[in-house]
Amino acid sequence: MRHLTIICLWCSLTLQAQQATQTENVFLITLDGLRWQELFSGADSSLIIDEDYVGDPEALQQLFWRDTEEQRRETLMPFFWHEIGVQGQLLGNRTLGSKVNCTNQQWFSYPGYNEILSGFADDQRINSNDKMPNPNKTVLEFLHNQEKFKGKVAAFGSWDVFPFIVNEERSGIPVNAGFEQNPSPPTPKEAFLDELQQQIPSPWSTVRFDAFTHHYAMEYLKKNTPRLLYIAYGETDDFAHEGHYDAYLKSAHQTDAFIKELWEFAQSHLQYRDKTTLIITTDHGRGTIPKETWRSHGAKIEGADEIWIAILGPDTEPLGEVNQDTQFYQNQVAATLSALLGVEYKGDKIGKTIDLAIEGGR
Repeated sequence: MRHLTIICLWCSLTLQAQQATQTENVFLITLDGLRWQELFSGADSSLIIDEDYVGDPEALQQLFWRDTEEQRRETLMPFFWHEIGVQGQLLGNRTLGSKVNCTNQQWFSYPGYNEILSGFADDQRINSNDKMPNPNKTVLEFLHNQEKFKGKVAAFGSWDVFPFIVNEERSGIPVNAGFEQNPSPPTPKEAFLDELQQQIPSPWSTVRFDAFTHHYAMEYLKKNTPRLLYIAYGETDDFAHEGHYDAYLKSAHQTDAFIKELWEFAQSHLQYRDKTTLIITTDHGRGTIPKETWRSHGAKIEGADEIWIAILGPDTEPLGEVNQDTQFYQNQVAATLSALLGVEYKGDKIGKTIDLAIEGGR
């Protein structure tokens, strides 16, 4: 399999739009507030036994505790480590010197999602989680305005603010988020999801369970074959805010299984097989010390700007866990996504693309 050769500026680069890529489709995925600590080390030893955060510590340890970090992380997120960790790249294990940070100074959701999707921080205008239409054009909208992507971009999210983050009204991109149902004539499965979503109460007023988001997205994918699909899972952040470390881990594990299903579908489908790249990241980190700050994030929480990025696809060198001293930023996701699709993402504040040909992976 040929991999894209990129002129390296060490931790970042500008990928020229005229360079040929094998990627014809991108699935962008976010896990709200999932810490890099769990992704790279598995269950936290101090939290998994703490009855303040775990209802049944013994049962949770049976599920997710193993003797080594490698075993724990593979148990928690097997697709990440058995597939992306072998065939793709995982950036952000700070214990090995690989760093990924937000450039926005807010360190909570809307500013993080704006930075991921628009390619730059906007601390002056995006400094709350209010339902304000995003004044910035996202990479989703930018590509949707290109003729070859028109009608081939869609977004699904568990949080009901996503129609505003994507600016559905201005962009014309279909966004199914929060407790929305399927707006078009539904498939039998979509009709069932519509009914079930009304019958199962969510513990949160603004966030639905990720299972609904995932299965709505999967049905849309099968029916409409978008070239750019964004799925924003949200449970991990909400369970963490509530202090339910057991549910936080179980949600991360289930989301890993959702992503595996998405990837396996892509590899079974003629349009997507060997022509699709996954880009997976998070909107913000969480606290670590003192340990109770794992429930929180924001500018006052040390470490809440520390995030991670995972990439899997035909143009990404299979380096696994990058273990060199490298620095990446959240604002690089948008330009990288667009470049993989062969389009230069233009704008004065746009972050550079991520170097997908770093030497020295493990």
